[in-house]
Amino acid sequence: MAEQLRRAREARNLTVQGVAEITKIRTDHIRALEEGNFDVFPAPVYIRGFVRTYSTLLKLNVSELMSELELELAQTHKFAEPPPLSGNRGTLLDKLMLQLSKVDWQKAAIVLAVLVVLAAIAVAVVWSRKLAKTESAPPVKPGLYQPKKGSGDTLPLPGNK
Repeated sequence: MAEQLRRAREARNLTVQGVAEITKIRTDHIRALEEGNFDVFPAPVYIRGFVRTYSTLLKLNVSELMSELELELAQTHKFAEPPPLSGNRGTLLDKLMLQLSKVDWQKAAIVLAVLVVLAAIAVAVVWSRKLAKTESAPPVKPGLYQPKKGSGDTLPLPGNK
């Protein structure tokens, strides 16, 4: 498979750098694929994706190349068996990142914006109630008017001083 990729690239007069620019695959990964050196890849999912992209660019039979790749991966020590899909593997961060990858961020942004607006309204209401309590005068008991002695029984008339 590796030799087939290299020959197809050379037949199309493409350089490794040219393929890297078109496919956005790093040049060292393209060279590793053409050499059949799968140890540079952290997981087989990268190898499969890169081979699919690369073979599509070169207009090769993708399904045939993927079958050949699976046979070659089965012969490697690193990728002979697929990792378990279940079990207690992975850290809390891995599980959190998996859940975050499932989030529809456009909808989450709308929900977050609504929550921010609601929080702002709640803070404004609490603040206004607290401000209203501090600005009001303390409660006063009802009182009765008691005239001073000697001031007369009537109120002064307008114009009289």
